Amino acid sequence: MDLQRQRSQHPAMQHLSSEAIHTPGFVWLGRTDYSLMWQRMGKQVGLLSGQQSGQATEEMVWACEHEPVYTTGRRGVDNRRQADLPAPLLHTDRGGETTFHGPGQVMLYPVLSLRKRKLGVRDYVCLLEHSCIDLLAHYGIRAGLREGLPGVWVGSAKIAAIGLRVSQGIVWHGMALNVCVDAQWFSAINACGAGLHVAGMDEFLDPPPLVELANAWYDFLCARLDAAV
Repeated sequence: MDLQRQRSQHPAMQHLSSEAIHTPGFVWLGRTDYSLMWQRMGKQVGLLSGQQSGQATEEMVWACEHEPVYTTGRRGVDNRRQADLPAPLLHTDRGGETTFHGPGQVMLYPVLSLRKRKLGVRDYVCLLEHSCIDLLAHYGIRAGLREGLPGVWVGSAKIAAIGLRVSQGIVWHGMALNVCVDAQWFSAINACGAGLHVAGMDEFLDPPPLVELANAWYDFLCARLDAAV
């Protein structure tokens, strides 16, 4: 069942006009097929870019977990360790290499207008990664970034992956946070792109429900977006 909520605006934004930036909407989608989520993002991108008239143009953040699937980015970098993968492989329009999505991950998919927010791509990548670091710190996990390597790391292990697409000032796709994923799924690929390891929150604590993590992540993301205004 879809769970939708609307976050109240940050006080610093309350003086802005109705045409200015508003806090994006949020929906938890539960277990969702990746292809359907991709279609949902594409439709929202069309609305935000003005390709469809007469429709609402609200920025959105969706969160979910997926059925097991491997996805690869536009460059089609083959970082598989075996020819046959244990789940379907989809070629997508995001950046990044082949990665796994499945049960036990929180997927966060913001669809935002960087142009309207006057955010550069690098600034947004940093903002999104730090929202995940904020979330992990909230649960007592010390995470950070690694020079030259995308995503969020705990020591030498990647705990969250990032892959984005930007076109006409609109950004979509997002991040995957490993909460309690079966590590066997990652054994079929070089998930970190550097021969490093993958970590999950369950290595450090008994993790809360995914819906709780998704809602908290949304709040940390919105706080970072508000601070960037």
